[in-house]
Amino acid sequence: MSLKGIEMPMVGLGTWNTVGDSVKASVKTALDLGYRHIDTAFLYDNENEIGEVLKECFSSGSLKREEVFITSKLWLTHMGKENVRECFEESLKRLQLDYLDLYLIHAPFGLKNTGNWCLFPRDSEGKLALVNHDIIETWHVLEELVSEKKIRYIGLSNFNSKQVERICTKMKYVKPYTNQVECHAYFQQKELLEFCKARDITLTAFAPLGSPGRKNVNEDSDEDDLKVLDNEVLKRLATKHNKTPAQIMLRNLVQRDIRVIPKSSNPIRIKENLNIFDFQLTNEDMNDIANIDIENRFFTFDTTAPHLVEHPEYPFNIPF
Repeated sequence: MSLKGIEMPMVGLGTWNTVGDSVKASVKTALDLGYRHIDTAFLYDNENEIGEVLKECFSSGSLKREEVFITSKLWLTHMGKENVRECFEESLKRLQLDYLDLYLIHAPFGLKNTGNWCLFPRDSEGKLALVNHDIIETWHVLEELVSEKKIRYIGLSNFNSKQVERICTKMKYVKPYTNQVECHAYFQQKELLEFCKARDITLTAFAPLGSPGRKNVNEDSDEDDLKVLDNEVLKRLATKHNKTPAQIMLRNLVQRDIRVIPKSSNPIRIKENLNIFDFQLTNEDMNDIANIDIENRFFTFDTTAPHLVEHPEYPFNIPF
């Protein structure tokens, strides 16, 4: 018997950098508005709060468990085959669920497990303590969890094409469902999208709006970073379709068959981000947006850990 549930909706709620009462309010608002995909991760430190909202919804009967698609992610300290289950079970407990719809490897490079849930362990020199785990062994443990009906689908995040291909070649019986990567109008991931499509793997876009709030929390950013939502082409198309630039960006991704998980704690924005199915971008509109791609990656993960680029599994040393 297989687990019941829906396929991943095209639009979900991202919850990175939203914690406490804020994430509870955001998730409740989203579910009330019709969102049926909530994306979180062990790293985000908000699974407990999301679990409280989900339990309330399911207990009240306002939603059934199988109507909501829940994604979480394996953190880098627990990529060793002996540690995968511990992290998964902790996320499941915090979310107060019997199973997950989707569980992703958060990134292909590993961090040392110090045994105390330390998210960013340091070595004796104060550097981020990197470890090189065999991602194939990690994948095989996730496959076991699928066979045990604890996870419906498994996937990847921040993996490049060669790493995706390695998983596809050496998997036992479960192919990656999706690869969740940074993707927006200034970084459109055209090659990676085609690569994954050819293997029947979906692409999910995090930071689909260019992560306008990243400067507040992400040390990879600086004051000169580009603001994607200020692009004149997007503003012109927003006026044409009587939508916001954010809605134009999300609609563009959805029409390219890319799932999106925009993050917001603003109820108005949460509603707007879902309201993208009542209009269509023309071929000319799509081409105009394609032409503003400058392949600008905002999240490289190496600003505070320059030695990360030397890790054998650092994913961004090749074009895609």
